[in-house]
Amino acid sequence: MSDAVGATPREVAAEVLGPRMTREIWSHSYEKVLPISVLGFDLSAVLPAVFYMFRFGQRRGPGRFVETFGPAEGTKSHRKRNTTVQSVASSLASEDASDFLGFEGEVEKAILGDLLLCYCLENRGYDLGRSKPIQRVAPAHYMAAWIDLPDMVGNLRHVPETIVAILANQKKTDYVQETTSSGKRTWFPVVGGPEDDIFTDNVLLRAASKGMHRRSTVGDLAGDCFNEDEAVGIDQLLTIRLAQALEAAPASMKGKGGAAIPNRRPIASQVSRAFSEDIRKFVRAYASSVPRQAFVEMTESCMAVGLSSIVAGVVEVVLGWAATGDVADQSPSSVFVDTSAGADRGLRSIAEQSMDEYLRKLERLPVVLMALRLLDYRSRNNSAVQKRFERDELSSSPVAKEWVDFLGEVLHDRCPPESRQILDGFEILAQELAEESNEKGYYAAAKELRGDDVQPNPVWRLAETLTSWQGRHVRENMHKLVDSSLHIDRPNGLATKRRTRRKASGSAGPQSRVVRSMVFTDTVLEYLVHRHVLPSGSGKSLRAVSFGEFIAVLRKRYGFCVDQAPPGMMVSNAVLQANRSCLERRLRDLGLLVGVNDAEAMKRLRPRFGEMP
Repeated sequence: MSDAVGATPREVAAEVLGPRMTREIWSHSYEKVLPISVLGFDLSAVLPAVFYMFRFGQRRGPGRFVETFGPAEGTKSHRKRNTTVQSVASSLASEDASDFLGFEGEVEKAILGDLLLCYCLENRGYDLGRSKPIQRVAPAHYMAAWIDLPDMVGNLRHVPETIVAILANQKKTDYVQETTSSGKRTWFPVVGGPEDDIFTDNVLLRAASKGMHRRSTVGDLAGDCFNEDEAVGIDQLLTIRLAQALEAAPASMKGKGGAAIPNRRPIASQVSRAFSEDIRKFVRAYASSVPRQAFVEMTESCMAVGLSSIVAGVVEVVLGWAATGDVADQSPSSVFVDTSAGADRGLRSIAEQSMDEYLRKLERLPVVLMALRLLDYRSRNNSAVQKRFERDELSSSPVAKEWVDFLGEVLHDRCPPESRQILDGFEILAQELAEESNEKGYYAAAKELRGDDVQPNPVWRLAETLTSWQGRHVRENMHKLVDSSLHIDRPNGLATKRRTRRKASGSAGPQSRVVRSMVFTDTVLEYLVHRHVLPSGSGKSLRAVSFGEFIAVLRKRYGFCVDQAPPGMMVSNAVLQANRSCLERRLRDLGLLVGVNDAEAMKRLRPRFGEMP
């Protein structure tokens, strides 16, 4: 496209839509269907932020980690770059640090640094070495909530806020509210009243806060106290000592976004409830019986399973809404799982094809999200809609099903006069934007915007054009979201990716591309087995689960296909049975499956931790 005047696509859009509307729609996300920003995030850094939000009922602001452990002078970026495991170890082992007597020598400091890197801190990009910048803290203990890593909680893309909103499950409020003593009826109260013990009442905090109690008022940032007589592992002790060196938890967030936790939950309600049930049951049943480090790894696998299912569930709901205008809660997208974890090339290839099919679904998602943002903006600023909104008490929080259903009625012209008025307004905008695009040299966009013979609905014409103007970053950020939710290429993650060279049809030679495949790492398998031997209800006793039942649950609850092909994909029965046999063999090798003979009914899951009846 030529561009004689030199205006950027966003500037062209702002000329017609106005700066305010352009600013609101020029995004990759729509928080009313998926509160998580469509960007990459670090799943391993999420839990400490969740601990903070449950404890203080606020979003975390900047703390004193760099100030305490970094250089005393220099710019902020210089100090952050030079806050390393080595500088932390030197600070902890200084003459003033009585908790680390005997670590003053260089060898001892190196040992202390290695312990910190092994159990508590992680370098940027998961780099090794004691001289790399630190980016995240491991959730070894609740006191990790006192450590402001990453330094901006916004870098976690609203994942902690979404998890807190799902688990707290508060009704009809715009923000997650502080709970009082009546909140004890929930498994995940927030803050608690002055007479409550949040470290006991909240299931997640109880599992992570061994030896902790609150010694002063609810809002006291330095009011959390560790009982020094409590026996804890070295990973927990190091985290506690790191936090104690900071003297207090970070203050709540100031400025843009504010400190309040939005009470937004994903539009895929069924999958969100399954995630809440999974983490509640797993934490309650195993927090005291599973070794601490294994428990943290399995909890992160639980979050990866839940978050990836939520993203996949939202994809299904939103694409279904685009076709029908209605929000129909559905299961996550079905994906074939390579149970050999890449050891079998045939299974790996099929898993990569299946993931490619899933990612192709995502190609349409940015356009649908843009259509939702357009409809949302014009509907909220329409007087007729405002009157109906007040009359019918349509709710957009915590789950915006009623509001998104209404937007679907507008999109499909099912609620005159509101829909006709809004759609006519979009038609005018499309024609005006076509004229402006033509003047600025964006001829292809102008043709698409005028193409009512091809696409009669002006919302879709606008959404297609504006999304294409946002550039390739839309697709890249969508892939980053999927990769982050899968905890890709991590030992406790759900997927792997690799770069390969393949010749595409019509190309001169092989092209390099990244392919992904869903896998079950050993930690994920351990989590899934331990989760699904738990009974329904709130009991903690374990139940017998057959191998066949386990595979069926994975498919129905999470969309993980082992011995069945995903819909629309042809896989031979021999390959499916080989994948099933591979899973059975791995479960036996891990000690998670027993059977006295080859009969399917006699193959039972056996957890490593907890006692079977």
